[in-house]
Amino acid sequence: MNADPSRASEISGDSFGESPGSRPNSLGLAKPANETRVVVAMSGGVDSSVVAALLKEQGYDVVAVTMQLYDHGAAVHRKGACCAGQDIHDARLVAARLDIPHYVLDYEERFRERVINPFAQSYATGETPVPCISCNSEIKFADLFETALALGADVLATGHYVSTKYDEAGQRALYRAFDGARDQSYFLFATTKAQLQLLRFPLGDMTKAEVRALARRFDLLVADKADSQDICFVPEGKYSDLIERLSPGAAVPGDIVHIDGRVLGRHAGVIHYTIGQRRGLGLGGMSAGEPLYVVKLDATHSRVVVGPREALATHLVHLRGLNWIGDGAVEEIPAEGRDIFVQVRSTRPPVPGRLFIGEGARVEFAHDEDGVSPGQACVFYASDQPQARVLGGGFISATEPPLGLFSKSNHIHPEPLPL
Repeated sequence: MNADPSRASEISGDSFGESPGSRPNSLGLAKPANETRVVVAMSGGVDSSVVAALLKEQGYDVVAVTMQLYDHGAAVHRKGACCAGQDIHDARLVAARLDIPHYVLDYEERFRERVINPFAQSYATGETPVPCISCNSEIKFADLFETALALGADVLATGHYVSTKYDEAGQRALYRAFDGARDQSYFLFATTKAQLQLLRFPLGDMTKAEVRALARRFDLLVADKADSQDICFVPEGKYSDLIERLSPGAAVPGDIVHIDGRVLGRHAGVIHYTIGQRRGLGLGGMSAGEPLYVVKLDATHSRVVVGPREALATHLVHLRGLNWIGDGAVEEIPAEGRDIFVQVRSTRPPVPGRLFIGEGARVEFAHDEDGVSPGQACVFYASDQPQARVLGGGFISATEPPLGLFSKSNHIHPEPLPL
């Protein structure tokens, strides 16, 4: 474990956040490192492995835990999935290399009940759910959090690319990563203020290249392991197969309908389509040369509604499951709203918007967004820059197009199907 110092290995107050006043240790706790127990959530990947190694090197009392979340029989040795059998094996080997205790927690049943089943139900209704958010809020920062406390942990550390720091009120706040391309704050908006006080994210101020370099310096077998890509419990990324297995009869055939009311064809079930989809609609020449996109999934009536690209425009979204972790209380937001930056997909940058709190929460975009779907997360930020504060977010329950979108001037039938 002896190694030359480097910028990344010297975990600064920016990574963990300094406590107000003195800083007895790099985690911001008023006790020596060797008396500070840190439970590290180890997935078997390079990121969480480096977290464990860094903390071990700094002299902390490190305990590793790995969650077994699903029946990994179909995913063993499959690249691009987390929490599978190979990943658990890798986590165990890394823990042994670091000479730290390692526990595997069987969370399969609760993962199925709280993440997989709700995902399937939401997807079957035409929504676009984000199961990684549910996994963080319902499993990692809930059950795992409680387990960490039961193990005597002072903090719970993970390999996410975000960071926490103390705000002006002396409470830990969540911030985007230094490396905007690696930022994972979109998946952590549901973290509560209470949870943030005990969470640490050591990689928030690092790049992926620095993390892999550290893994090589620590001689970790996962140094060059590929990053996870797929939703872990969906073999080969075929969502429709999972939905049909968990919800028999969910794939109900119906009509493919243009927003002007024309029936253009038939489909085998809305679960085979997503908002914004253009290819694979199976319409042949029915579009008369006009590029068509899926603009709405009406599971109640088994309809896939299509239209031109401009029909994808969204001006306003309504939210459910609101979580506010910004300064002050959400009730303090004035009736005229608050300017924020919002992100509606993990692959998109934050854009300007305005948050309104009244009879439910809603966000109005400064500029119309395309391809927004119910079920997606809408995450709030203080700015669009790296390391911006995360203010919270919610799940999109409904979308509204710009006023006048369906006027004759847009060459769309003046009385289209309701969206």
